[in-house]
Amino acid sequence: MKHTKFAVMGATGAVGEEMLRVLSEYGVPAENVLALASGRSAGKTLKYGEESLTVRECTKESFRGTEIVLGATEADTASAMEPFIRECGAVFIDNSSAFRLMDGVPLVIPEINGEDALSHRGLIANPNCSTIITLMAIAPLVRLAPAERMVVSTYQAVSGAGRGGMEDLISERSALVRGEAVSPRTFAHPIAENLIPKIGDVGENGYTSEEMKMQNESRKILHAPSLSVTCTCVRVPVMRSHAISVALYFSESFSVSAAKAAYRDFPGVILVDEPEKERYPMPILSGGKNEVFVGRIRKTLDSQNGIALFCSGDQIRKGAAANAVQIAALLCDGKQKRIP
Repeated sequence: MKHTKFAVMGATGAVGEEMLRVLSEYGVPAENVLALASGRSAGKTLKYGEESLTVRECTKESFRGTEIVLGATEADTASAMEPFIRECGAVFIDNSSAFRLMDGVPLVIPEINGEDALSHRGLIANPNCSTIITLMAIAPLVRLAPAERMVVSTYQAVSGAGRGGMEDLISERSALVRGEAVSPRTFAHPIAENLIPKIGDVGENGYTSEEMKMQNESRKILHAPSLSVTCTCVRVPVMRSHAISVALYFSESFSVSAAKAAYRDFPGVILVDEPEKERYPMPILSGGKNEVFVGRIRKTLDSQNGIALFCSGDQIRKGAAANAVQIAALLCDGKQKRIP
């Protein structure tokens, strides 16, 4: 496996730093790794394995000589830099929402549709964190029968909103302990001791942009254009790792035991389903892990063709950084096919 020249764009953010960490942990054959960020972060140092990288300002000239660029920026920055990355002949694996639903751009979870990544035009999109975690949890089941409908509720950690979300929770918890007033900065309301049932902008149909990602991205990844998804996204006072409740309805019925058996050989998923022993998926289990934890598997009460489950996954790792690095590893093994 040849060594590949990498750049991480947005390297000083929570996801960017995690990309560097995972890139080192996974043993991807990287060399001359560049840590790129805004001008105000230039000169800072970041850890990459046993090395230290000096952050460079990200400009249109930054990508010369690179082969794979991992993007951990907002959508506007990703869109602005994409033409310059393409000019340099590098493959751009982007974690933002900018390109996910664009025709001709693979939207990839390697365990599910990794083959889609091998035919690209220099641009591959990383799905939304909740989409990744949910689809990892249901992927073994859709191999048993086609899925027709999904009802989802997400319980999303504050780190999904970046450093500001984490800082809000820490400062608000401290303020409450001291009996002081809470002043939220990142969220519209206090998050400590609270739940906020709105993530993203509300559309004309009453659903938020975050909620619509679950349907639109799932359809593309699963190659299931008629899949119907109803989703409610909730921000919860948990520092790290999302948890998600799913009811999935299929074209035919299968048993709970068959559902559980489907997880045994599926990579990247850990079955934790002994509620009588208080063993089930929780953020405290999945935090810092690359695997998605799945449990509470049972038949839905409204249909014999339905399976209900609960899952949890670290949205910074598998939900973002680790998934992107896995895509990069697929390309590094020499099997990629770039379409002109």
